[in-house]
Amino acid sequence: MKIFAIGFNYPSHTREMKGIFTPRTGFSTQGAVSTTSDSDFREKEKEVVPFFDLQEPIFFMKPDTALLQRGRPFFLPDFSEEVHYEMEVVVKIDRLGKNIAERFAHRYYSEVTVGIDFTARDLQRRQKERGLPWEIAKSFDNSAAIGTFVSKSDFEELSNLDFHLDINGKTVQRGNTSDMIFTVDKIISYISRFFTLKVGDILFTGTPAGVGSVAINDHLQGYLGGQKLLDFRVK
Repeated sequence: MKIFAIGFNYPSHTREMKGIFTPRTGFSTQGAVSTTSDSDFREKEKEVVPFFDLQEPIFFMKPDTALLQRGRPFFLPDFSEEVHYEMEVVVKIDRLGKNIAERFAHRYYSEVTVGIDFTARDLQRRQKERGLPWEIAKSFDNSAAIGTFVSKSDFEELSNLDFHLDINGKTVQRGNTSDMIFTVDKIISYISRFFTLKVGDILFTGTPAGVGSVAINDHLQGYLGGQKLLDFRVK
């Protein structure tokens, strides 16, 4: 089983990570819910130097030991002082495939959920400053928390789906799949050029703005289209 994760798939999060806009502009940082939509971010991009001209998805991988599921608690690792949550829509591959055409990609998954891409932000920052790979910041044990999978047929349109994360009863991150730069089908088609997709492979599709740190005793609950699919605590 392989876990793929997409980076920089929401303009708002990309801006957030670049730190171009300050909190007073309405662009969310450190867990505050963004009051500015991804479409508004695209308008702001025209006023500053573009951050990327993405022609293809950017992705990284996590090992199967990163998987955290069935509501099990997430234990803060002792090697990081700044672990961030990144809420994402997650799909599960249910057919063997290679070099999948985008128009057929929808046939390769039938279930969807939400998940958390946990990131050791201090380690990531250090590795990036040194020009080194940052798997230790993204792919450590239990860094890929996933909720209960449900049929994608439960939702009218996967390409226009609200999702949000609550921590201790307060919404800290909110997004809509219509703001993705690359659709799920585009991502699957692209990844399958390089990797054979197998039944059970998991795809994290990217996070919107609003990422922030977690602390011991935090209670995380993730919602997709109004359904609570993710529920666990930090220890």
